[in-house]
Amino acid sequence: MFNRNCCRKGRTARRPQKKQSSNERDPVGVYCRVRPLGADDKECCVEVISSSTVQLHTPDGLKVNRNGEFKETQYSFKKVYGIQTSQMELFEDVAKPLVDDLVRGKNGLLFTYGVTGSGKTFTMTGSPGQGGLLPRSLDMIFNSIGPYQAKRFVFKTDDKNGLDVQSQIDALLERQRQDNIPSAPKTPSSRQKLDPEFRDMMNPEEACRSEGVDEDSSYGVFVSYIEIYNNYIFDLLEETPYDPIRPKPPQSKILREDQNHNMYVAGCTEVEVKTTEEAFEVFWRGQKKRRIANTQLNKESSRSHSVFIIKLAQAPLDADGDNILQDKSQVAVSQLCLVDLAGSERTSRTRADGNRLREAGNINQSLMTLRTCIEVLRENQMCGTNKVGICRTLKVTHLFKNYFDGEGKVRMIVCINPKAEDFEETMLVMRFAEMTQEVEVARPADRPVCGFAAGRRQRNQASKDDPARRVDERGPADRGDCRGTLCIPPLPCCELTDPHDDTTLPRVIEALEKRQRIRQMIIDQYKQSPRRVCRQSSLKELDGSLFNKEDFINKQNGKLAEKDRQIQSQKADMERLEKKTKMQEYKIEVLQKTTNIYEVDKRSLQQELETRESRLKREHVDKKRMEQRMQGMVSDTQHKWEKECERRVNAKQLEMQNKLWVKNEEAEAAQGHRHRDQGAPGPVIKTRGGGQSVQFTDIETLRQQLTTAPSRKRRSSEGSPQSSDQGGQWTDVETRCAVGVEMRAGSNMGPGYEHRGFVKRRKP
Repeated sequence: MFNRNCCRKGRTARRPQKKQSSNERDPVGVYCRVRPLGADDKECCVEVISSSTVQLHTPDGLKVNRNGEFKETQYSFKKVYGIQTSQMELFEDVAKPLVDDLVRGKNGLLFTYGVTGSGKTFTMTGSPGQGGLLPRSLDMIFNSIGPYQAKRFVFKTDDKNGLDVQSQIDALLERQRQDNIPSAPKTPSSRQKLDPEFRDMMNPEEACRSEGVDEDSSYGVFVSYIEIYNNYIFDLLEETPYDPIRPKPPQSKILREDQNHNMYVAGCTEVEVKTTEEAFEVFWRGQKKRRIANTQLNKESSRSHSVFIIKLAQAPLDADGDNILQDKSQVAVSQLCLVDLAGSERTSRTRADGNRLREAGNINQSLMTLRTCIEVLRENQMCGTNKVGICRTLKVTHLFKNYFDGEGKVRMIVCINPKAEDFEETMLVMRFAEMTQEVEVARPADRPVCGFAAGRRQRNQASKDDPARRVDERGPADRGDCRGTLCIPPLPCCELTDPHDDTTLPRVIEALEKRQRIRQMIIDQYKQSPRRVCRQSSLKELDGSLFNKEDFINKQNGKLAEKDRQIQSQKADMERLEKKTKMQEYKIEVLQKTTNIYEVDKRSLQQELETRESRLKREHVDKKRMEQRMQGMVSDTQHKWEKECERRVNAKQLEMQNKLWVKNEEAEAAQGHRHRDQGAPGPVIKTRGGGQSVQFTDIETLRQQLTTAPSRKRRSSEGSPQSSDQGGQWTDVETRCAVGVEMRAGSNMGPGYEHRGFVKRRKP
């Protein structure tokens, strides 16, 4: 017989150790899924080349290279799923390993990413007959831990992202208290949608289970469902009383950090579920509250990021394998986050306005921040920098920052719509997804194993199911047999029918005393038996050797598991390096082709440059020749016009001089007439040329009155004397005497022309 006391006294449960950062790192697993082409779509821009490579073809009308060639780009992922891929195949490769880690006490993050209308919600939720990743994960969890679940309210949330363990009595009281609480009236949903049943989503033949379940532990499952709308967090499972007069809008939640530096949503509703159907019903209740809208690109477009959190509590059984160990430090909590990101969209295509436009802006901003966060992580790992803070700007990145710090595995499914209209958005999604593969996440440490012996539950169950062992536990009196001469008699009838009965109680007392004496004799005989002592010592020795062998086996299994992990890590590194090598070879080939094209372009441009330089030189020589000709023509024309101008100036001067002479003669003639009227002139003298001249005997003085100041344009530099008299004073201008001058024949003024000159004399 197995001695339980020796197990209880020999070993104690180990305390959970602090999390240690693992030096081993795993890249983010990125998978690509291509949805079928729509009935209205004609041109396809995506082609699946292999199981890990997809190629994008530029559609007609989008010429990338200047030569008019189409640009084809290839992208590599961990695995690519074509249009013929089933939901079960996708679940086996992507979500099932995360569920296995969840059962083993490790966290996981799985999110879908892509443009709007690319099939993200279908991949995560599915449809009747084609259940998605979420219902299949729930089904696998409950298929694995179904027989080992604790009763309801044994695990209880503490509102600080942790769980407490209650006793069976406290859990029973809590269940009775919850059953007596009347249910509050629920808020009617604006979208009346029939709840699909789980059996319509899943095929019973596709059920699967995890092999890593610890049978010596009890489990509890809690689910919560939130959405991030316009950078605000809302609880989709929160029950709000309906007020038709003053309806209250839903209250947003805040993010907080627990004692282990993990982020969680404070005040979020966590519902304990016991079956797959119950969990799916809770999910669908929150799904009806999620914000969706009809756009030009998608009839049911998600306007928010949804996060469905599955939290699994695991606590070891005590040494007897009957009850849960009442120690909060021994409770291991792991969670799996299934995230359905809203699709990025261009407002020019959706023609959104108002609230739809604001929603699209917030969705694109959050996805851009997610890309920036991934780029910063990649830069920190590749360049050794330590940039922080970018992931805290938005809720969707701040909530999951712990996963990228090494709190669990991260998986991403890139959903692609192959239609040509989404080519540019799909190309951006592909670039981001390929870059995400280069980010490495620290591998989470294994959960410490409880120090109790394995197989406690099975031994406890076997002791309950074996009738012989139940009789041994009740004792030989209830069994009805005797060992040798010592036999414990059964108790007599203890029923009192008469208050004056004086025989029943003494008979019962006598029987009890006899049973006590016989029991004491049996105990003494048991202690004196050497065979019993030998058997007990042999059992202790066997028990000790069993513990030693179990420890040795556990150590060897740990070493084997460590070697397997190293082998798997090395294989993954080799595959990643081979993939990088192929990618680098492909890039080198592309660069070589590009270099050849550039060399040809360089030679052609160089020839064109030389041709243009020779043409430019010829034009320069012709220009100089033309300049010389023009300079000669300009100089000849200038010389010609200078002569012409000189001739015209001389002619004009002569004409003006003649006019002046004529005017002077007219003035002299008028003056002569005035003198003749005043007195007799001098004698008339015949000239040599046949003319006559009058000789004056008087000297005439001309005077004029200066009424204005001299003009500013005439300066003293002209040589004209200025009088000091101002303001209307008289001054002598000139004194002249007439002298007859004979104009000679053959002069410019013509023959016989008499020219009168003046002899001017200044007044002293």
